[in-house]
Parts: sequence; C-alpha cells; structure tokens
Amino acid sequence: MPTDASEALAIADARRPEIVHFSGGASHVGTRQPEIPQDGEGLLRTVKVRPFAVEACLVTNARFAAFVAETGYVTEAETFGWGLVFRRLLPDPEAIPPSASATPWWVVCDGAAWFAPEGPGSHVRDRADHPVTHISWADAQAFAAWAGGRLPTEAEWEHAARGGLEDPRFPWGDREPDEGDFLPCNIWQGRFPYENTRADGWLGTSPVTAFAPNEAGLHDMAGNVWEWTSEPFMVRSQTRAARLRNEEARATKQKLLKGGSFLCHRSYCYRYRIAARSGVPADSGASNSGLRVFYDA
Repeated sequence: MPTDASEALAIADARRPEIVHFSGGASHVGTRQPEIPQDGEGLLRTVKVRPFAVEACLVTNARFAAFVAETGYVTEAETFGWGLVFRRLLPDPEAIPPSASATPWWVVCDGAAWFAPEGPGSHVRDRADHPVTHISWADAQAFAAWAGGRLPTEAEWEHAARGGLEDPRFPWGDREPDEGDFLPCNIWQGRFPYENTRADGWLGTSPVTAFAPNEAGLHDMAGNVWEWTSEPFMVRSQTRAARLRNEEARATKQKLLKGGSFLCHRSYCYRYRIAARSGVPADSGASNSGLRVFYDA
C-alpha cells in the first residue's frame, strides 16, 4: 500500500464497531416468494442457529488499513495486479474499451486494489469510513481471523438481517425502495447501467453508517457492498438447471455472498432482499465486494 494512503488512514477511526449479540434458536433460510429462483432462494428451510455476535457495520477502509499495517497482508487483487471496477466509477469511463461480455459495465482495471479502488491515481484517503472493497474470500477470512472473528453461515446472516422481525422482505421491513421518497439503503436509482440519479446521494460506496440500521442495530444489511459468507455457493434443488449451476459453482470454486450492493436495482440484480444470494469465484475481488465480521458467542 502506498505510504501516503497508509499515513492518511492511520489517523482515521479504525476501532472495532459496536457488536450486536443474538441468542440463537429457531430460524429459517430462504423465502416462499422467490424473485430469482435459479439462485436457490426459493427453498424455505427451517434451521437452528447457535448464539452468535456480529459487528454493526461493514469493515471500513480504515480498519483494513490497520490490519495491513500490523500484519503486512497482501490482498489477492494486489497479487493479481488488477481488479474489476464498475465502469462509471472510473475518472474516464471510456478509457478502457468495453468487452464483449454480458456485463460490459465491468472493466478489468490494472492496479485496482483496496487502497486504489479505481486503479492508479485513485485512493481511499477521503473514504476511510466507507467499506473496504476489492476483497476476495481469502482476504475476508484473513481479516476476520485477525479481528478474532469469522465469516457467517447463510443462516446466521439472514437471522441477523431480519433483526428480530419475523419474516421481512428487507432488513427494514416489506416496503420496497423507490426512486426518491423512500431510500433506506445504498442501491441504484435510475436506469441501470446507463443513468444513476444518485437520489440517495451516492454513485459508489457510502459511509458505513450513512443509512439507518435494522431493528437489531445493524447497518447496510442491504446494499453498499456484498458480504462474503463462510459457505460455498450451492442451489438446493434436484432440477437439471440446479445441477448444472452447482457443477459450475464447484468447478470455479464459488462462495456465497449476501446483501447486494450499490449496483443492485429491481430491474437488474434484485438481490438486496434478505433471501437473495449470489455466488462468485472465491478469488474474485471487485469494487462492490467487502465483508462483515461475525463472532462465536
């Protein structure tokens, strides 16, 4: 990490945030009303969770800087020498030619890493309280262990996201976010990926306490950045489509993420719902992937 970024973040608040405790007990995973059934969100399962605790906020750039300063840790994005960046976050969105992929709004940006989220010339000096990004599953595991915690199971994450409510669609309840009057989380407003009105104030990440917490006191359980879990991605179904999806997930070593990100919109990636889920290769790090630390009780 460049010295200037290290020094700037060294004076930022890198303390561990408030921890919220859950007593455990009967819970569930999934929903009876799936929106993206191919992701496996439609199989409602009753589960029992042990008592656990969870940090109220996503891990910030300041905290990750403290981790790196103490341990000398090098993220996978740094090792690879590049990271995936949402095109509109670049100073010049057209500087990198679009790919022929199904998601041309993502670009491979040389030098992009947690301390330089949009590549060389970008920095996190003014984003100390934003969630750290470009974090792979191994990076998330390493930070959580350093903090004395771990990554959650899907059941723990969903239990925490509901925050004591019986079965809400979102961490705050059932009301759908709109384009201006009700903005409870950092997601996309406008026509994805062409126009973001920034009605919530943000194009990319936002400070980890910018939006109100759920009933349990947890911020950003929907939107801002995706959160890694401890589990491999798997669709619990016996359909041929599910078997093919699981084969792909195993072959590419995909892990499960929850929560959605600032790029989610109801018209695209409607995954800021509690039951929603996503799977990507474990070594993936992008400008919308971060983490939250959970703890054994």
